Amino acid sequence: MEAKIGIEQKFLAKVAFELSRLLADEFTLYTKTRNAHWNVEGPHFHISHKLFEDQYELLDEAIDDVAERVRSLGHYAPASLKDFLKLTRLSEQSLGSNDSAAFLKELLQDHETIIVTCRGNIKTFMDDYQDAGSSDFITGLMERHEKMAWMLRSHLV
Repeated sequence: MEAKIGIEQKFLAKVAFELSRLLADEFTLYTKTRNAHWNVEGPHFHISHKLFEDQYELLDEAIDDVAERVRSLGHYAPASLKDFLKLTRLSEQSLGSNDSAAFLKELLQDHETIIVTCRGNIKTFMDDYQDAGSSDFITGLMERHEKMAWMLRSHLV
């Protein structure tokens, strides 16, 4: 059923598409963070293992929030690995070794990509698509990623 929430359908479709891409990024980052949690090795194993667990739990919440935002706009959220891989801006492959520093750097880069993406869509959602709700939503999501990025960055100094 079509959502009649005061936003033109063509704008809802554009916002839903951008949120679907963001959902794919979130799912890809979640998977990479799980990989880091499962496969980290080295002298900082315990603290890194716990940090990655904390982060994938936060990402799991973000995934659900983004998918539900897409649904609230009257569109279906992508929900297959194939769709996520087509939509994501992130690489699904971990390129470094299994030491904590390599995982930290790669995950930090992915968080920063999501932050920049969110920041770039805030004004577009508000001004071009007249969707203050989605603009506010991705502002909050961006802030969550900024905090997660800070946590990762702090382990690298």
